Amino acid sequence: MTALDQYDRLESLGLWRPIRTEQRREVLVSFGKATLIVSDMAERPLSHWSLPAVERVNPHDTPAIFRPGPDAGETLEIEDTAMIAAIEAVRVSIARSEPKPGRLRYWMSGAIIAAVLAVAAISGPDALRDQALAATPDARRAELGARILGHMQAQAGPVCRSPRGVAALDRLRARLLGPNAAGQTVVLPAPLPGPVLLPGQITVINRAVLARYDDPAVVAGEVLAAVANDPDPLRPVLELAGLRATVHLMTTGELPSGTLARYAQTLIDRPQSVVSEDALLAAFAAARVPSAPYAALRTARGQNAALLLTRGGDDTEQLTPILTDAEWIQLQGICDA
Repeated sequence: MTALDQYDRLESLGLWRPIRTEQRREVLVSFGKATLIVSDMAERPLSHWSLPAVERVNPHDTPAIFRPGPDAGETLEIEDTAMIAAIEAVRVSIARSEPKPGRLRYWMSGAIIAAVLAVAAISGPDALRDQALAATPDARRAELGARILGHMQAQAGPVCRSPRGVAALDRLRARLLGPNAAGQTVVLPAPLPGPVLLPGQITVINRAVLARYDDPAVVAGEVLAAVANDPDPLRPVLELAGLRATVHLMTTGELPSGTLARYAQTLIDRPQSVVSEDALLAAFAAARVPSAPYAALRTARGQNAALLLTRGGDDTEQLTPILTDAEWIQLQGICDA
């Protein structure tokens, strides 16, 4: 039994601060595969920390304060003595089990990188990206998406989390994508240029849509547009990251933190590619949601919306309600916790 096996069901409460200027917030802390998972009280991941890289800021004091690396502004304060001891034990165990750098390791690593670069030279960067995408498991995608979301929150403010609003948002997602759909939908308080889909199927919309449009079909359109935009939301991350970062992902399973921060900034500065009206119409039809209300938002953004108006679900008798009036009011107040 490894140290991680011993503690893999251990959870505790903590106080998490995403950046130095933010207020601390109460979170759940648990273990993942060689990671420490920070989740909100609804158990949605907010951040993943690599356990070997975790540092304790105050080695002899309680509550213990941890950070994910030497230069990180993110901190986690834990008072639970069992969790503190577990983090220390698992970190030591993982560090001891990792192979020590040596000449053979460097030769092997160099050979792997050379082979990957040879594939890129023969097949081109697109083929290399396809291989990286195929080799990245869902758990790793979820971690990368959570880290990108963390960088977005540093710029746009923390995710809105009024309990009733979050419950209404979860019902909206289940209504649109099915009760067993992977991922989650979150709302950021600052304006964004459009809906975002992150790796791990994390859909990000902004509060302004809830405030400006008094129709849940518009918010539903944002979720559907994000999901319909790209079947693999990790692909645009790798396209921005470039060949070297893609090779790094294939050989280590990680992407440089700076790459994720740059990608998060692009999502705040400019919209992702605009999904076609035909793709949107198919998504609205599958979800049984009228598309005409979403046309107003598309028009305001300077995007084509004529087909959404003329071909989008005029037969309201066959459309099931998106949310009740009470749920819609709760969703609109999701940032008012």
